Amino acid sequence: MAFSGLTVLDFSQGVAGPHATMLLALHGADVIKIEPLEGDWGRGLGKIEGDHCAHSIAFNRGKRSLALDLKAPDAIAVVNKIAAKAAVVVESFRPGVITRLGFGYEAIKKANPSVVYCSVSGFGQTGPYSKRPTVDGLIQAFGGMMVMNRLPDGTPWRQGMIAVDVTTGLYTFQALSTAILRQFRFGEGSYIDSSLMRSAAAWQGAKLMEWVHTEGKPQPLYMPAGSYKTSNGYIMVSAMRPHHFRKMFELIGRLDVADDPALQTHEDRIKNAPKIIKALNETMPTRTTEEWIALLQPNDVFCERVNNYQDYLDHPHVRDSGAVDWIKQDGFARMPVANIPGLPAAHEDPERHHAPHIGEHSRDILRELGYTAAQIDGMVTNKAIGAAPPPARAAE
Repeated sequence: MAFSGLTVLDFSQGVAGPHATMLLALHGADVIKIEPLEGDWGRGLGKIEGDHCAHSIAFNRGKRSLALDLKAPDAIAVVNKIAAKAAVVVESFRPGVITRLGFGYEAIKKANPSVVYCSVSGFGQTGPYSKRPTVDGLIQAFGGMMVMNRLPDGTPWRQGMIAVDVTTGLYTFQALSTAILRQFRFGEGSYIDSSLMRSAAAWQGAKLMEWVHTEGKPQPLYMPAGSYKTSNGYIMVSAMRPHHFRKMFELIGRLDVADDPALQTHEDRIKNAPKIIKALNETMPTRTTEEWIALLQPNDVFCERVNNYQDYLDHPHVRDSGAVDWIKQDGFARMPVANIPGLPAAHEDPERHHAPHIGEHSRDILRELGYTAAQIDGMVTNKAIGAAPPPARAAE
């Protein structure tokens, strides 16, 4: 795999940094997850089973966990040994904290000049908000995303998933991958300042341009486009081109809309969108979602059933295309894994998709660094490291 043989020292917690380092792990890197004795705070997001939640499994697969107290002298010595050989270091403390702990970029670069070092934070390492605490939802508010996701009454609303954290993980992985390539080709290290704020802006780059281009009055890209209630659920329709618009309203029996002189151009349909929305709200509830799809899709009118996650997981196309695999994780029922483009399917290497328990690999990692069993036991006794045995794996 592309990153086989690379050691990654991962101080990150939560979602954004762990997502990026998980992708490195799935591409073959040995990612050593440094977490406090009580575990990464990201293990407590939502319903908890043992020392995991769904998010901690999703974003920590393929890693090894080393639990320790970063203020204990023995633990500091362990981290310095790993840092001296690591190709990549990732941290997500508030700006300034990692430097005070002694593991900032300048300190590690002295022992490891070619290291690729990445800091992941909310607002970045510089600027008046750099040390301001934040979370995904607050960045959605700060970056304008909630205004682009209004409720019908106009109330700004945040995405129901941690969209900015996940996106930041993707942008961070992209930045790390190119930095690793430069390191491989030229032996050069680098420092990467990745933040939720900048990732949210990059993800919305076209919307930022559009806002300026329209003087703060962005219009729909085309009309109709949206979800509408049917007799048994919701359907999403999209009629981008003029012939799509006409065909859809002919098929649903609304020639009054198809022939309306005020709706014949793209600009007309945008201007008179309430007419179109009213017609669809009146007509779509007269049939089931499945009946509308059977009528519209064969005639090249774009539409899809609005699914929940179970609908998606159960869908025959999802199953037959191999989009999702199922894995076992200690303490959990089988868990779905969305297979990532460009990576082997999870069922081809299920062990790589195991998410570690707190300190599950502490003893193994210390033995690899040359520590004796007695030394490791002493560190456990002194609470410099945590190395509790993991629960027994679920039976096959």
